[in-house]
Amino acid sequence: MLILGIESSCDETAAAVVQDGKTILSSVVASQVDVHRRYGGVVPELASRKHIEAIYPVVEEALEQAGVSLNGIDAIAVTQGPGLVGSLLIGLSFAKALSYARGLPLIGVSHIEGHLLSIYLEKDTPSFPYISLMASGGHTALYYVSDYTGYHLLGQTRDDAAGEAFDKVAKLLGLGYPGGEVISRLAEQGDPQKINLPRAIISKDSFDFSFSGLKTAVANYIRYCRENQLPMPYEDMAAAFQEAVVDVLVDKTMKAALQYKVKNIVAAGGVASNRRLREALGAAAKHAGVKVFIPDPSLCTDNAAMIAVAGYQRFRRGEVSGLDLDAYSKNRP
Repeated sequence: MLILGIESSCDETAAAVVQDGKTILSSVVASQVDVHRRYGGVVPELASRKHIEAIYPVVEEALEQAGVSLNGIDAIAVTQGPGLVGSLLIGLSFAKALSYARGLPLIGVSHIEGHLLSIYLEKDTPSFPYISLMASGGHTALYYVSDYTGYHLLGQTRDDAAGEAFDKVAKLLGLGYPGGEVISRLAEQGDPQKINLPRAIISKDSFDFSFSGLKTAVANYIRYCRENQLPMPYEDMAAAFQEAVVDVLVDKTMKAALQYKVKNIVAAGGVASNRRLREALGAAAKHAGVKVFIPDPSLCTDNAAMIAVAGYQRFRRGEVSGLDLDAYSKNRP
């Protein structure tokens, strides 16, 4: 079964063809990073316009790379939310048009569900149930995943997402956008113990996250250095900030795994490509006798292959969406 996946929830236009929910025949992503870099973050109106320009050529390239035409596609899976509504509507409208014109089944998919199932595009996959850490620029949450379409929200960020915190701290430090990669690179040259930054645990019984206080602590340290004409230790700050984020993500994830007595953990989302997080989570899981599964970095960032996987699992259960399918901006627990 061939599923055409379409993803346009934020600032990347993506299309992919996936066979039987596990084999990627093609995966095309058109990034808008260069467009938004000058503004220090994603500008929704610009993102929507760029999606309009890219959607047709991206889908066409995905079909060409897969060596199939629309006649060989069994169904279309498209992201309907959460995300930027203007961006979502571009992909959604295009998918609806293809569905109507070619008589192809349409399946609306949650962007979150796509990330949760992205691990099934790898050879080594977990058995159910598992705890999934979803950490990206727009979302940070923990889920208990019981099967391909069953997942329960355990906790989520109360303010900034982890990836959002990376971007905001990078902006405070004048490092540019996006912040994840540049902070990770600087952190490798710094000492995380040189600067003491807070860890927001909230409460021992909560699986919620909070990163706004950490961001404020970084801002206060930068202001202190400027007011006292002290040199800014960029490498040490990057290392300390990254370690503070990683500590909280790993701590909450391991507590969830132990409380729910699962033997598998999956990390997903753009922040899951962070090298330090992968190392720390792997070490903590090994100590606890739990196995960690993390997709290749190319599957951690937004892509349409993961949307095709989620669509495949729903389609094989007989789920099909109507042409009245609408976009939604907020996460649905």
